[in-house]
Order: sequence, then structure tokens, then C-alpha cells
Amino acid sequence: MEFITPLLLGLVVGALLGAVVGLLIGRRGAGAGVGVAEHDALRQQLTAAEVRVAQAEARAIALDEQLALARQRDAERESREKQEGRVLEALAPVAQTLRAMQQKVDELEQQRSRQHGELSQQLRAATEAEDRLRATAEQLASALSNNATRGVWGETQLRSLVESAGLINRVDFLTQQSIDADGSARRPDMVLTLPGGKAIAVDAKVPYNSYIEASAIPATADAAEHARKNALLAEHAKRVKAHVDQLSAKNYFTGLDASPEFTIAFIPNEPLLAAALEKDPMLLEYAFSKRIALASPVSLWAVLKTVAFTWQQEVLTDEAKQLFDLSKELYARVAKLAEHADALGGAIERSVKAYNQFASSLETRVLVTARRLESLDESKVIPAPRVIEEQPRQLTAAELTEALDAPESLGAPEDSDAPRALDGEPTGE
Repeated sequence: MEFITPLLLGLVVGALLGAVVGLLIGRRGAGAGVGVAEHDALRQQLTAAEVRVAQAEARAIALDEQLALARQRDAERESREKQEGRVLEALAPVAQTLRAMQQKVDELEQQRSRQHGELSQQLRAATEAEDRLRATAEQLASALSNNATRGVWGETQLRSLVESAGLINRVDFLTQQSIDADGSARRPDMVLTLPGGKAIAVDAKVPYNSYIEASAIPATADAAEHARKNALLAEHAKRVKAHVDQLSAKNYFTGLDASPEFTIAFIPNEPLLAAALEKDPMLLEYAFSKRIALASPVSLWAVLKTVAFTWQQEVLTDEAKQLFDLSKELYARVAKLAEHADALGGAIERSVKAYNQFASSLETRVLVTARRLESLDESKVIPAPRVIEEQPRQLTAAELTEALDAPESLGAPEDSDAPRALDGEPTGE
């Protein structure tokens, strides 16, 4: 293909030159007398033919270049197509992965839409719950602003706390128990009973109004509101301190038998006590000096749990003492029973000896004479009596033999066989 175009061009150029040369030769042979003008005309035609041949060669060269360029483009296109085919083959897994990813994205979008709807519903429910909680908190704050309601709330919190610690009403604690302290009738909210007849008075009242007002001020308030909040908290600390003075003046412990010389002031809310201590760090020391113990739910629960454990240990000690007394009395009665068993064995032995003497006398004395009467009635035969060879078994247990050897050491009366009850009274059996 690369040599066809030059070959064709050479043939065309050769044919044109041959035609021109043949025409010139023929004209010269036909007439030698051709003029100079005709010769010039032929020369011009030859020049024109040469020009056309040059143009044809130029066009052939141009065509050859275009053909080479077309071939190069074809080769480049084929190479590009092959490369694109290889790229498409290489990208086939990527396309499959992209389709799977697109499917996963669609699923995630559906899940997101569904979760967005659920989240919106939950947010609406949370908003409604927050509104209800805010309304309840406002109602609670309104109720706690009343001293009577606040006192009942504190007593209820205290009762729940002592019951959760394992104490029993009217056994381990008493509520609203009237006492006589310093010649005046007093009524603490609760009296904790301790082992050994001891008791501790507990009060469940606490100032609350200033703290509620301070808590109503949000953290995003301006500087003036923050200053007002700090003033309210300081007022709350002063009221708690005044409550300590009032409680100290009642001297509950003087109206209780064997009571530690202090009164527990129960603060039914941890932040209440924390806010007061933050504003007045010396409040605890001041309360201790007044024989008042400020107790939050956590610290009081630890004290109550200790009291419950002490009661358990007290019960275990009483039961252990009773068990010791019962075991001592049982051992004494077993010793007495061993005496009865020994006496019964001796009686059985004497009975066996008496029976053997009776059998011997019956066989050697009575039957000798009785057999003489055999001739009178031969149908009846008097058998020989059987002698008992068995002996009563002796007591061999160490507990019983030692009791028989030393009965007085056990403290049991030797002259009384009547059984007695656990408290020492006769049972009547």
C-alpha cells in the first residue's frame, strides 16, 4: 500500500512526457519547416505540462501524507479502542461495586428517612415529657413552699430511707414519739432505737424557700440575676444555720434514755446541704458545736445500715446465749437419763437372775414331784423351763459413763426425776 501512490504518479508523469515528446517528434518529421513560433508554442505547452505534472506530484504527495495520516489515525483509534476495552474490562468490578454501593446508599437513605421520622417522633415525645416535667416541677416547687407540705415530704423521705436500710417500724424506730425534754413536751420526727435501750432523735425539717428561688434562675441569666442567685443561696445558708440553732434549743436527747448527746438533722436533698456548705464552709463545725449532725440521704443511710447491722449482731448474741443455756441444760438431762438407764439395766439384770433362780427351782424341785403325777394324765407333759443366758447391755458412750461417774458436776439435781421445761418450770409429764 505504501508503494502504490508513487508508482501511479510515475506512470502518469511518464505517459505525459512520452505524449509530449512523441508529439514533438512527429511534428518535426512532418515538416522541417516548422517555424520558430510553433516551436515556442510547443515549449510553452511542455512547460505547462511540466507544471501540471509537478502539481500532480504535489497532490500525490499531499494525498500520500493524508493517507499516512489517516492510517496513523486508524492505528491510534484501534489502539485507543483496545485501551478503552482493557479499561472497561478493568473497571467492570468497579462498576459492580458502584452498583452495590448505590444500592446500599439507597437502603441507607431509606433507613435515614425512617429513623428521621422516628427521631422526630421521639423529640416530640421528649418535648412533651419535658413540658410535663416542668409543670410537675413547678407544682412541686409550689407545694414545697408550704412549710407543712415540706415537713410531710421530709418525713416521707426519712421513713423510706430507714425502711430501705432494713429497720422495722415500731421496733427499730418510732415516728412522732412524744418525749419530755427539759420539762417541755417535744415530738421529734423520728426516734431511732439502738441495742441496749439507747435512742437517737432525728428531725426532718429544713428551710427550702430561698434555695427554690435560686434554683429557678437559669445559668444563662444576666449578671444581675446571677448576683441575685448568689444572694439567695447565701440567705439559704443563713436559714440552715438558724434551723440548727432552733433544733439545738430543743435538746431532744435529754428526753431519751441513754441517748448520745446530739440530734440528727436530716436534709432530704443532697443539693440543699451542698449549697449551704458551699456558701458557709464552717456550717458543719458550727452544727457540731451545737450537738447537731447535718445528715444527707447518703450519710444517714450509712448510719441506718450500721444500726440495722448492730441489731442483727445483738439478735445473734442473744440467740447464741440462749443456745448455750439450752445445750447446758440438755447435757444435764442426758446425764440424768444415763442414771435412769443404768438403774433400769441393774433392774433387768436382777430380774434375769430372779427368773433363772425360779427356773432352776422349778426344774429341780417342783417338776421332780410333778412328774410323779404323769401316770395320772399321760396326755399332758410339763416342759422344762428355759434359762435366760442374755445379759443387759452396759452403757459404753463416754458422755454417759462420765455423767454416771460425776453427776454432781453438771449441776442437775440427783433427787428429782421429773422433767423440766426450758425456763426451769416442771412440764407436768
